[in-house]
Amino acid sequence: MLPEICDALERADITTPFAIQEMTLSVALMGTDLIGQARTGTGKTLAFGIPVLQRSVAPKDPDYAELPQGKPQALIVAPTRELALQVSGDLALAGADRGLRVLTVYGGVGYEPQIEALEAGVDIVVGTPGRLIDLANRRVLDISHVHALVLDEADEMLDLGFLPDVEKILRMTPETRQTMLFSATMPSAIVALARMHMRHPMNIRAESSYENATVPATAQFIYQAHDLDKPEIIGRILQAEDVEKIIVFTRTKRQAQRVADDLIERGFKASPLHGDMAQVAREKALTKFREDKIQVLVATDVAARGIDVRGVSHVINYTCPEDDKTYVHRIGRTGRAGASGIAITFVDWADLHRWKLINKALDLPFDEPVETYSTSEHLFHDQGIPPGTKGRIADPKPVERKPREERSGSGERSADRRGDRPARNRNRQRTRTRAGESVGAETSGGPEAPAAAAEGGEKPAGSSRNRRRRRRPSGSGEKAPAAE
Repeated sequence: MLPEICDALERADITTPFAIQEMTLSVALMGTDLIGQARTGTGKTLAFGIPVLQRSVAPKDPDYAELPQGKPQALIVAPTRELALQVSGDLALAGADRGLRVLTVYGGVGYEPQIEALEAGVDIVVGTPGRLIDLANRRVLDISHVHALVLDEADEMLDLGFLPDVEKILRMTPETRQTMLFSATMPSAIVALARMHMRHPMNIRAESSYENATVPATAQFIYQAHDLDKPEIIGRILQAEDVEKIIVFTRTKRQAQRVADDLIERGFKASPLHGDMAQVAREKALTKFREDKIQVLVATDVAARGIDVRGVSHVINYTCPEDDKTYVHRIGRTGRAGASGIAITFVDWADLHRWKLINKALDLPFDEPVETYSTSEHLFHDQGIPPGTKGRIADPKPVERKPREERSGSGERSADRRGDRPARNRNRQRTRTRAGESVGAETSGGPEAPAAAAEGGEKPAGSSRNRRRRRRPSGSGEKAPAAE
């Protein structure tokens, strides 16, 4: 390995290789095609990143002028935006002294910055399949000269339906390239892809089988919990001993938003991460999570592959995963790089059958999840939660009620609404006359006034009606006298 790369890794305190790195580097540095299989969180990025950096020609190298100027030398394909950004970050860290230009391309953001960077010239491109094909169709991305092509998390690309796009990308690259395929699992479709597009690949497996693909340093807890009680349980777990950062995985985007809002209302620093968020907002949430500005990240499964953050002590499956593969990838966000972690899975009553299938597939000893509530003693004991802890660190915001005089419309506010107009002494005892009649327009006397007027008054001249009915307020106890 080049001294420049060694020095850069040493500055980041990366000195001891993991199993997949130790087994892969010597083969990959020779330019041989390989298939690397290892559980998530065991250093696969540097296993292919170091060979890509070392075998690429840097601008300071004498052979750089002989290359097609500005054309990418290597291409790394990742299934999600978050994973593409994480791979680019690792390449920037390991290649800090090489001077290679690394560009990350993905959807959800504008084309212009990516097109400008490609026109200025790049050495290594990391991107998602859809955006890579879009840029190639626009004739601004030329991958016909790459010496290395890496497919990272190939099984996830298969699950997301990217396999046709990956095959299209492979056909755009030269046949003489070095192809490296890394994956936690090896479905038959991925094996067929490797046979068709790789030349005598060497298979490297860092563990015995996928059934044992869960991280040994991760303690797993399976609780049968009620959906309405889950936020309270999470709130109490957040106050347990040795809690650092937590990732909560949900099944839907709406659920991720709801759980994050609930935790924020309880006083915790939380943020959602799902597909309905703008890419800028997603990157901002991940940055805050890495910088410890937020403690809880509530994410959907799409983000499960791309989150590589140190210090994640807990992973909580808010809902039971769809299958054993999803379970492995979810809990793989903790216990990374040799650290220990805790994985907690909530299983609803309706998901018991699904969980038993996952339990059997992974040969786990949790066939019967323990019925658990936020007040259960075993929850406090298992997670090291101090007795008496509640799932809330902030008081609910009280509902502000207006003073009585404001609600009734009296007082100063009522006066303000009226302005400077004097209050009128309204009398509700009125008489109504027909058009053209002058008697009984409005009286200010008591109940006797209309009667007196009727007795002492004369019949209007020219009146064609001898009788006129007067209406009085209901409940007055008197009948209106008839006019003569």
